[in-house]
Amino acid sequence: MEESSQPSDAEPPHEALFLVLPYLPVRELLNMSQVCISLRDAVNKDVLAWRNFLVQPPLNFNLSDQILLTLSSKANGGLTTLALINCPKVTDYGLQRVVEQNPLINKMYLPSCTGITPEGLVSAVEMLCQGSHTLSTLRINGIHNLKKEHIDMLMLSLKRNLPLEPIYYHERANLSSFNIREEEGTRRIIDLEICPRCSEVRMVYDCPRVACKNTELNCRQCKACKFCTPRCENCGECLGYEETEETACSDVVCSECWLKLPKCNFCNKPYCKRHTDWWCSFSESGLICRVCDDEYHEYMSTSDVL
Repeated sequence: MEESSQPSDAEPPHEALFLVLPYLPVRELLNMSQVCISLRDAVNKDVLAWRNFLVQPPLNFNLSDQILLTLSSKANGGLTTLALINCPKVTDYGLQRVVEQNPLINKMYLPSCTGITPEGLVSAVEMLCQGSHTLSTLRINGIHNLKKEHIDMLMLSLKRNLPLEPIYYHERANLSSFNIREEEGTRRIIDLEICPRCSEVRMVYDCPRVACKNTELNCRQCKACKFCTPRCENCGECLGYEETEETACSDVVCSECWLKLPKCNFCNKPYCKRHTDWWCSFSESGLICRVCDDEYHEYMSTSDVL
């Protein structure tokens, strides 16, 4: 009878894995803690791994106040970045408790955290901006019922009278996205401001069109939120209502961008750059949009029945 071979001890994880822990979102940190004992200990005991606290889909919908407090406590009061991306179950209570326990937070991302009220947000920011400490980044687009007085109080707490850098419509996703390596002073502190045309608190977009940049009057007229000034989804330039072109995804593009985009072989409509993955490709017919693809299959199924 042959001797059974003894299983060899598993090799320890590569040292590089421990170096990337501070750059991982919460979901990946929790997954890493289940790989082996050494990684579990590193995740649970190393506060550096939790200094940048990022929760994003799909974990965001499960994050409650209690879970937030439990996980953020692993930083032992050393959080520097709090990024809760679309976490509707987090309320004022959870936010303020985290802020109380982590006074060194200097970047706060709360886009679409609908459980947080304007009053709770202002209170949390005021708490973080006591003394000489302040926030370098605040992202709050999607929090409901923000008014001019709330923005004024936030700007007063931030203690920075710097001009707001321009936001271009076609680059708006970059502003709300979390960037752990974002350099200080290179981007806007806050993403919302007062629209000069409707006076509502929204993201206000500048125009990359050369004429609008060079002419002070034009710049003042076209700088506005998306509801006051339509803009091209691809290039971000302001559009007159007669200049807009139809797309298969219902977004608005200018005539110049429309001409450059590939079109559906049936309806001759393009997709904007945000929806290029919506194409249904046919080897014989070329590109076809989702609407025409559905109509085609419906027609074929009806023809088979007849």
